[in-house]
Parts: sequence; C-alpha cells; structure tokens
Amino acid sequence: MTHTSSHTVSPDGGKPFLNPVRVIGWGLIAVLLAIPAIAMRFTHEVNWTASDFVFAAVLLGAAGLAFELVFWRARALQVRLALGLAILALVLFVWAQGAVGIF
Repeated sequence: MTHTSSHTVSPDGGKPFLNPVRVIGWGLIAVLLAIPAIAMRFTHEVNWTASDFVFAAVLLGAAGLAFELVFWRARALQVRLALGLAILALVLFVWAQGAVGIF
C-alpha cells in the first residue's frame, strides 16, 4: 500500500486546471472560429472552405498553446506581457498574410 502526501504541490503551483482565465482564453478561440461559420449562413461575402477553418484552428490553437507555455513558465509580468504581445503580433501577421497576402 502506498501512502500519498496531501502536501504535494502541483507543477502549476496549485492553480486549478479550469481557472477562469484559461476557460476565457480557449473559449475566445472557439468563438473566433464560430464567427465565420455563423456569418456564412447569413451572407455570401464570407466564404470559408474547410481548409480555411483548419488553418485558423491550427493557428489559433498553436497561439493558445504558446500563451499557455508563456504564462506557465514566465513569472515576471513584463516578460509575460512582452511575449504575449509578440505571440499576438505573430498571429495577426500570419492571419493577414493568409487573408490577403501582403508580403
């Protein structure tokens, strides 16, 4: 019989897995993916294919995982903000490039 201590600390410092910030972040990704799907039902100006949704899901999912990594590993607020803004800028750049091909 093994004995487990109630004093062990989880790797994330004891924070709950489904904390509100995490739920809002991943929920925002789901909402961003749902917006064009809903808009396509009401207008012909939004015309996404399945590959567009896959591209957006992979891009936003990777960004979500990158945010999770930054906020899990970085402790200083300035570092979190700088890396978070860098991730956001990269996502916006890739999204704009995929949408209109500026570069």
